[in-house]
Amino acid sequence: MKIRVGVIFGGESVEHEVSVISAIQAMNKMDSEKYEIIPIYITKNREWYTGEMLKEIETYSDPSLIKRYAKNVVLYEKDGRFVLQSKKGLKRIVKEIDLAFPIVHGTNVEDGVLQGYLQSIGIPFVGGDVYACVVGQDKLFMKEIFEHENLPVCKYLWFYDNEYDEKTDEILAKIKKLGYPVIVKPATLGSSVGIKTAYDEREVSDAIDEAIRYDHKIIVEKLVEDLMEVNISVLGNYENANVSAIEQVVPTKDFLTYEDKYLGSSKVKGKLGVKYKSSKGMASASRIVPAKLEKGLKEEIEDVALRAFKALGSSGVVRIDFLVDKKSNKIYINEINNIPGSLSFYLWEPIGKEYTELLDDMINIGIRDYKRRVSKTHSFESNILKGFTELGGLKGMKGTKGKF
Repeated sequence: MKIRVGVIFGGESVEHEVSVISAIQAMNKMDSEKYEIIPIYITKNREWYTGEMLKEIETYSDPSLIKRYAKNVVLYEKDGRFVLQSKKGLKRIVKEIDLAFPIVHGTNVEDGVLQGYLQSIGIPFVGGDVYACVVGQDKLFMKEIFEHENLPVCKYLWFYDNEYDEKTDEILAKIKKLGYPVIVKPATLGSSVGIKTAYDEREVSDAIDEAIRYDHKIIVEKLVEDLMEVNISVLGNYENANVSAIEQVVPTKDFLTYEDKYLGSSKVKGKLGVKYKSSKGMASASRIVPAKLEKGLKEEIEDVALRAFKALGSSGVVRIDFLVDKKSNKIYINEINNIPGSLSFYLWEPIGKEYTELLDDMINIGIRDYKRRVSKTHSFESNILKGFTELGGLKGMKGTKGKF
C-alpha cells in the first residue's frame, strides 16, 4: 500500500513563488511506486487547495483556474485519520494523507507556524520541528546560538524598526563604528529578499528603509570584502547526519541575489520589456561544484555545518551558507535554510544521491522523528479539574472570594 504524502507549499510569504517551484520539482521526482503524491497549495490569502492540476507549473499563471477547478479544503484529524475536507458544498472528505511534506519558504510557513499546526494535530511531517524552524528563520536567534556554540560569525548589530525611527543618529553611528561596507538584512526573510549592500551612510539609510518594508527586526553585518560564498547541505537529524558536496556560488553582485537564485541570468526581450526565462529554482543558479577549496578548509566547513545542524536541532535536509575570506582563508557561517530552495538536490547528485533517493530519505527521517515524538510523555493523567463544579469553582478555593 502506498504512503499518502501531502506536499504542502505556497503560503502568505514573499517567497511564495519560490515555494511553488521547489514543490513542483519535488513532486515530479518522488517515487510514484511508493507514494501517492497529494498536492496541498496554500494561496497568498491562506486558503488551502488540493487537486491534480496543482502539480503543473502552468496552473499558477492564472490563479482563477485554481479557485474554479481545485478543491478548497481544510486539513484536520478525524478519528485517527488526517483528512482534507472540502469547505464548500457537502463538506465531504476529499483526500486522506498519512504524512505531510512541507516545501515552503519564508515567514508564516517555514518559520515554525505551519510546523506548529501540523504538530498540534499530530500528523507525521518531514523536516525540522517548531523550535528548529523558528531559530532557523530568525537570523538573530540563529547567530546568537552559533556564537554560544563558538561557531564563527561575522561582526554584526541589530535593532527594531521603532528603535531606528527613535534613535536614527545613534544607530547610524554604531554602524559606522562597525565599519563600511555592510550588508543590511531583514532578520526573518530568506531568498535574499530585502537585502542590500551599503558602502556609506546614505546607502545604509536606503538599505535600512528597504529592509523595514519586510521586517520589524533588522540585522547589519560587516561585509567580507574578499568574498567567496560556499554552501553545503546536511541530511539527517540530531542522531545522525551527513554532508553533501560543497558548492561555490557565482553571484552577480556582493551576494547571491533573488534574481541569481530563482530567475536565472538568461533573459528574453518581450513586448513589455525584459523578462526572465522560466526558472528551475536554486538549481539554475551559477555555481562551481565541487567548490575549489583546500582540504583543510573543506573539512572545517563540513565540521562547522554538522555542529550547526545539531545545535539548532535541525532535521531532514537543510542548506548552510558560508562566507569565506579568500585573503585570510577564514570562514564565517552565514545562515541555515531549514527548507532550502530546490531542497538542495543539486548538492547531493555530485556525490551519487539522486533526487528521488534524497526525497525518500527525507520521508523516512520524518517518519522516524514522528515515532520518537509520540514515544515521549507529553501529558499526565490528572484530576485537577475533578474538583470543579458548575457554579462553585474549585472546592479548595472556598473562602478566597475577594482576595484576588
